[in-house]
Amino acid sequence: MKTELTVNRRYTRTLTVSGLLGALSIVLGMTPLGFIPVPTAAGHATIMHVPAILGAILEGPMVGTLTGLIFGLYSLLRAGSALFADPLIAIGPRILIGIVTYGVYRLTRSEALAAACGTLTNTAGVMGLAVLRGYMPAAAAWMVVFTHGIPEMIIAVAITVTISRALRKSRR
Repeated sequence: MKTELTVNRRYTRTLTVSGLLGALSIVLGMTPLGFIPVPTAAGHATIMHVPAILGAILEGPMVGTLTGLIFGLYSLLRAGSALFADPLIAIGPRILIGIVTYGVYRLTRSEALAAACGTLTNTAGVMGLAVLRGYMPAAAAWMVVFTHGIPEMIIAVAITVTISRALRKSRR
């Protein structure tokens, strides 16, 4: 009986966290909070990868991957350029955020390192595919990595560590 109760609580928590992170992704995608306009080559800075990172750390790769899918779909639907109108670029790297984040977290148990690697997966995936598929030259992609990727990584680490530790502390 206790085992069944534990399993039911686990499913309930996973479903709740999935729903909340999915809803957060939708809100970020529908408001300027998720895609912050900036006057650089990228056009927008984003924090939409953070729910995918949190999902992977808190509940595993499936939650992170599905939350990343929501991010990718919003990128595709809001495509303001041919770059993000390409489903491979808009969706592919975003799905991988949850998988990479979970793998790094599982190996290191470091929320900070997992968040940094999840952000790097997004930035490197999008910029690498943009160069490979001919949407931008490598020099422009590197500029985006430095002007957006690094600040996004710092913000993602700060948000992820703060939220994941607070949630873990509240479970005790």
